[in-house]
Amino acid sequence: AYDTIIVQAAKSLSTRFRSGAGVIQSWNTRTGWQAQRGWECPVIIDNMMNLEILFEATSLSGDSTFYNMAVSHADMTLKNHFRMDGSSYHVVDYDMRTGKVRSRCTAQGYSDESAWARGQAWGIYGYTMCYRYTRQLKYLEQAEAAYEFVCTHPNLPEDLIPYWDFDAPNIPDEPRDASAASCIASALYEISTMDVPDAAGYKMYADSIMVSLSSPAYRAALGTNGNFLLMHSVGSIPHNSEIDVPLNYADYYYLEALK
Repeated sequence: AYDTIIVQAAKSLSTRFRSGAGVIQSWNTRTGWQAQRGWECPVIIDNMMNLEILFEATSLSGDSTFYNMAVSHADMTLKNHFRMDGSSYHVVDYDMRTGKVRSRCTAQGYSDESAWARGQAWGIYGYTMCYRYTRQLKYLEQAEAAYEFVCTHPNLPEDLIPYWDFDAPNIPDEPRDASAASCIASALYEISTMDVPDAAGYKMYADSIMVSLSSPAYRAALGTNGNFLLMHSVGSIPHNSEIDVPLNYADYYYLEALK
């Protein structure tokens, strides 16, 4: 009964695909704070998460158009969003006609060259999901590279729940982001089911994240925290929005990781 809804949602998302650039445009640029940035076709790393509905729509409808758009977007993001160390830019702005990169910057991270924590999570999860549907090894390798950046970073706390940005200036006195941690844990559990070296290591790392999230430091007492499960997430510090609060991202991927 859900099939037609999923396919229609994919059709709606497809209207944002810019064939000249080969990407799905994230934000509109004519109004709001986005209009002040001078962007033409901004793409955020978050949009990797949207590709799943396109892959599913092809599976349900047999129409390869959705699959091809998803692969195009994933390939362009793979090419342009990541630094050599596995960290990700938040926003890449494209020329809508040629696909040339106009700028690389941030919106919710600390600075253009910093590593926004939830952006790293979107990259790890997004490319794990892309590998699930395509079996293209380059996607799994990118997920692993983004994970390596996180797990080896000197600013990652001992409990594995990252600060909102790995380069935030006042670490250790910076807010944590439980939503980034829960999303990473869910992705690592999936990687641990794949044919990868040290699959058990991915599961153990995810287990450690989940132990931290399930402790009183992050798991809210029943009936508190607005009835969200997890405390201590961050929406956007540069916009002074949702700072050290519960977020639906955190609860969703926490539950998915448990499942």
